[in-house]
Amino acid sequence: MNNSFKISILAGIMTFTSGIYADAQTHAADSVMNHAGGKRLSIGGYGEVAYSKNFYSDNGNRYTVPQKYKNDPSHGRFDIPHAVIYLGYDFGKGWTLGSEIEFEHGGSGSSTEYEADEAIEFEQENERGGEVELEQFWLQKSFSRALNLKMGHIVVPIGLTNANHEPLNFFTVYRPEGENTILPCTWHQTGISLWGRLGRFRYEAQVLAGLNAFNFSRTNWIKGGTQSPFEFDVANKYAIAGRLDNYSIPGLRIGMSGYYGQAMHNAVPHDMETSDAKNIKGNVYIGTIDFTYNAHNWIVRGNADYGYVSDANKITSYVYPTTSLVKPYESGNGKYFGSHAIATMIEAGYDIFSQIESLRADNKKLYVFGHYEYYDSYIHATTKQWTNKQILAAGINYHPVPQIGIKAEYNLRKFKNSYNNEPSINIGVVYEGFFL
Repeated sequence: MNNSFKISILAGIMTFTSGIYADAQTHAADSVMNHAGGKRLSIGGYGEVAYSKNFYSDNGNRYTVPQKYKNDPSHGRFDIPHAVIYLGYDFGKGWTLGSEIEFEHGGSGSSTEYEADEAIEFEQENERGGEVELEQFWLQKSFSRALNLKMGHIVVPIGLTNANHEPLNFFTVYRPEGENTILPCTWHQTGISLWGRLGRFRYEAQVLAGLNAFNFSRTNWIKGGTQSPFEFDVANKYAIAGRLDNYSIPGLRIGMSGYYGQAMHNAVPHDMETSDAKNIKGNVYIGTIDFTYNAHNWIVRGNADYGYVSDANKITSYVYPTTSLVKPYESGNGKYFGSHAIATMIEAGYDIFSQIESLRADNKKLYVFGHYEYYDSYIHATTKQWTNKQILAAGINYHPVPQIGIKAEYNLRKFKNSYNNEPSINIGVVYEGFFL
């Protein structure tokens, strides 16, 4: 494959408007295909270091008796949310390999998790897919700009954040909270993907293993559905996912994505359910729309995600029964998981250095931004409404060079009146780029 043909494929994969800031216009699943300068081997990655000062209680009962913890002291945290290594290789004749190894929270795969929904619970976990993950590992055959077949462990581009999860693709220090709460994020599974670029459209269609409804929850909706305690991903049921992006207007990308799959009967052993559970399908439906505008010194992003799971009350009663861990569902016990969830977000930032000629010439950028989210992992809750949240944030993103960002923000998590709001100050340092 000659260099000119490689360049034509790369042009079909990535839409550039102004250097690294155009990454908001490309897909994370494509980023390891950036074989810079036509070289066969590419090495890159991204990372985040964050500090948070949280001016609210960290007690696990703060949503159960909110008034009791209204005046609790603040608390601070340092964290390394993600440190990622990209490795890509071009074998020639249209065959390429991509991989992404992720270290979450600087961990080693063993962690103590603090579950603070409505009761205090500490869980010691040793997870295959927890703190160290092989987030992407695939082989791809490129037939043309319009037709590429990817096989292996791939990113599922449902929603704005999953499709663009690198840290220079959002203004906040942490990933947007709504999508990161109700959906797996970054969502990655083993499957097959067919994708390509036709004119001003980019499409992607995937076939994947289904989710596991036993890991759904009121707090995180279907987020835990990709987790497996085994050395393999259970694939008794299957799912399809798709995404379509349009680039007709210069600087603007508008995208839609959707997902459908059955989540029950996708556990081990496959015959463990009783006869009463055989009719529980747990069909998952998700639809999203999102956009990114990057022009005239502005970056504006937004998304709206809505999802539905059938048989939610039956799943709840079967997975979380009152007297045993697993038994046939009982009517009326539907408090642990909701059928509907929503996540919306919009953020906008302006580069004020664009108005200073010397800084503009030096490619330095300073975005002043505002950010708003509304999300709910349990839409139809009547008595407990702490899952209904708004996020208001404002701050800056400073880029001394295109691949590095220094972030600072004031963030307010706002609840219904019966709960205490949760303000915080977050500071982060991030990088994203290719070294070879």
